[in-house]
Amino acid sequence: MNIFEEYINKITTLILKNQKLLKLDNLNNFKGIVVESPPVEFNFDLSCNAGLVLGKINKINPKELANKIKDLILKDLKDFEKIEIAGPGFLNLKLTNKFLISNINQILENRKSYGKKNSNNNYNIEFVSANPTGPMHVGHCRGAIYGDVLANLLKFNGNKVTREYYINDYGNQIKNFAKSVFLRIREIKYNEKFILKEDLYPGEYIIEIGKKIIDSNKNEKFDNFDESLKLLKKESLKHSMDLIKSDLKQLGIEHDNFFSETELIENKLVDKAVNHLKNNNYVQEGYLEPPKGETDKTWKKTKRLIFKSTLFGDDTDRAMQKNDGSWTYFANDVGYHMDKVNRNYEYLIDVLGADHTGYVKRITAAVSALSENKVKLNCKVCQLVKLYKNGKPFKMSKRAGDFISAQDLLNEVNKDSIRFMMLNRSNDVELDFDFDKVLEKSKDNPVFYVQYSFARISSLFRTLNKDLNDKINLDPKRFLLNKNEITILRKVFEWPKIIETASSKYEPHRIPYYLYELATLFHSYWSKGNEDQSFKFIEDGKIKKIETLAIIVLVAIVIQRGMNILGVSLPNKM
Repeated sequence: MNIFEEYINKITTLILKNQKLLKLDNLNNFKGIVVESPPVEFNFDLSCNAGLVLGKINKINPKELANKIKDLILKDLKDFEKIEIAGPGFLNLKLTNKFLISNINQILENRKSYGKKNSNNNYNIEFVSANPTGPMHVGHCRGAIYGDVLANLLKFNGNKVTREYYINDYGNQIKNFAKSVFLRIREIKYNEKFILKEDLYPGEYIIEIGKKIIDSNKNEKFDNFDESLKLLKKESLKHSMDLIKSDLKQLGIEHDNFFSETELIENKLVDKAVNHLKNNNYVQEGYLEPPKGETDKTWKKTKRLIFKSTLFGDDTDRAMQKNDGSWTYFANDVGYHMDKVNRNYEYLIDVLGADHTGYVKRITAAVSALSENKVKLNCKVCQLVKLYKNGKPFKMSKRAGDFISAQDLLNEVNKDSIRFMMLNRSNDVELDFDFDKVLEKSKDNPVFYVQYSFARISSLFRTLNKDLNDKINLDPKRFLLNKNEITILRKVFEWPKIIETASSKYEPHRIPYYLYELATLFHSYWSKGNEDQSFKFIEDGKIKKIETLAIIVLVAIVIQRGMNILGVSLPNKM
């Protein structure tokens, strides 16, 4: 039940029905008309801008038009006891008590599905996809949590979602990774000094991988790198991916599918994708100018295959071959995304790191070409994470080498705090992760404050010897809600709209924002009992009025749904 969606439909239908009476020539498909919560200072439940929007379009005084719409609503829709015109044509609408009680009952009756918008789409969300040459770093954590929570959100709405990890296990970086492990094995086994070179990987984890490979290959001498390369690649990648999967699991994340770049190449999927583009005349042989700022003397103006990505909104056409004729990284990615298209997903979402911003247009163009514009790709870039402690940038020990690993972070802060705080800002802006704040037990720590609201509710129910899931049904003829309860109720009514917006715009950060606002209202109401005895919920071990209990249950329902989507636990005691 989304009352905002319900009433925008009712109001626009009413306006359309009375178009001639209202003297409206241009309705513009009601674009721009919204129903939302009015500012707190207005003692109303809903606000609609229909008078303002349609007045401007039709060159009619917005206030006069709003007054006419007001009369129609009061006449035809019986859910409102009062409507006032505010500002330049806004309609502020106050719902009847009967309606409010009826909707409380409806939410209580359908508590598990409240906020859910039944969809049935098929999504593939690719996220993390860190190079399998070592453990995850802090930046990966943000993208990992964003992708996982977005998947939870879409699944909550009834969609089918595949969580996918693309393993970049092909190319020189894998050979260099295996070389690093080989030299560490030589160091462990034969006391040869490990000399760090530019292309090699530092970090204690390389030593640990080396030890594991020695233990599982006791008869292997590791005398010659080339002879051991195949074994080293296989086992180093396995152990490295085990590290990554372990980090992800500790963050509460498990992928449904792992897709190997090596298998992509070996199965000729790139060739198939290129042939598909050729058959549609989206690829041609030609020359490209060197990239801006290119200083590599090895770059040559060479005839090569070029994807006509400008046909699909890109700034320039893109090379699919290197100077030596081998496939570019982009070509490999085209092959991978064609495989996604062939798996019949309706929507593709790629969660990318901050350094991949420039990659968005070309891969989006590729998916459009591969699917004949039938499959939509959305690329969501997660910006950098900055760590702070005592108000200053915080540098932890770097067990992984030259970066701060996810494990370093997990050693400092629990999973719940990391998941909540990594979503505390929109993905497209840098995130300041303040260790002091996430360890506080105060209002300044959003995850604690939301968890504490549920713990308080749980304690109340223990005192009453009741269960949160006990059935409650309010009498529609009885209305005993006070001002604070109505304020909380209005916030609860916003939950379906939050879910809808967060889902449609792929903005899961809206959920922790909302939960914190709801928790703040609840704590404020709870504290009033300390200031004024009349606000105490319990008297002689019993709840004073069932309406109060219903409002508190509504808060619990929404917090449970929201924190479940975020993958954050809800302790009963704190």
